[in-house]
Amino acid sequence: MELQKIILYYGFTPVKDPVALKLWQQELCERLGLKGRILISEHGINGTLGGDMSALKQYVKATKQFPGFRKIDFKWSMGTGNDFPRLKVRVRKELVAFDAPEAIKVAEGGITNGGKHLKPKAVDQLVAERGDDVVFFDGRNAFEAEIGRFKNAIVPDVQTSHDFVAEIKSGKYDHIKDKAVVTYCTGGVRCEILSAIMLDNGFKEVYQIDGGIVRYGESQGDSSLWEGSLYVFDDRLNINFTEEAKTIGKCEKCETPTSRFRNCSALGCRDLILLCDSCADVPENLGCSPTHTRGKRRQQVG
Repeated sequence: MELQKIILYYGFTPVKDPVALKLWQQELCERLGLKGRILISEHGINGTLGGDMSALKQYVKATKQFPGFRKIDFKWSMGTGNDFPRLKVRVRKELVAFDAPEAIKVAEGGITNGGKHLKPKAVDQLVAERGDDVVFFDGRNAFEAEIGRFKNAIVPDVQTSHDFVAEIKSGKYDHIKDKAVVTYCTGGVRCEILSAIMLDNGFKEVYQIDGGIVRYGESQGDSSLWEGSLYVFDDRLNINFTEEAKTIGKCEKCETPTSRFRNCSALGCRDLILLCDSCADVPENLGCSPTHTRGKRRQQVG
């Protein structure tokens, strides 16, 4: 069996005919035997795909030929061959469902009104130089931060990206509007939009980590400002950057340290349950409960 890989990527650029782009991407992925999820809008593309390494290389080469996609940062990680059940290619109003398509301005080179991109080492340098004047702001759903987050980060109480606009406008974070705010998310796409929303709502100095947590972890590992595991939206559910990764999550039943999310066993339920191995061996612990976290595939994000 050929080496299996997963790619995570996004690209913001004006797309005149999203439906035509969808049909091309669908045919390309089917021909190459790739599975995963791709979202397309008039603002660009956002996807996660898994399959044979050689097929993914062909996909990357072909996709980069589309005008505006040449500079897409494709992030690679190890796969199993069973990370996605099927291929889904969809056209949506937004690449991430913030319910704010008007919040971003997109040119061929990307979003023009978002936060400043910082390379991972520049993030560490900013913190070293300015200390408590720097605030990390989690741009993901709250449950993702249960198993991994930046040290002392603000984790908004949001269940989906739909909640972010109201959260930012609520006034809860007015006290950090004059600080250096570093937004972060899995691969960077959510922060492209979140940072634009924050700047539009009075935040003075907003940054985003170039390539998201994925690139930061690859560069800085677990010895700097990141703690824990990274939640991912495929059947792996989480990844660690090094063997030194801390376990900061706690089992919902007994509070034993764990980073393992489990699928609810109830038919039709897509909720996740953070359980240690011992508690996961008890069938009733996998049933539906009001304490469960939100579903793992409610939206395509990165």
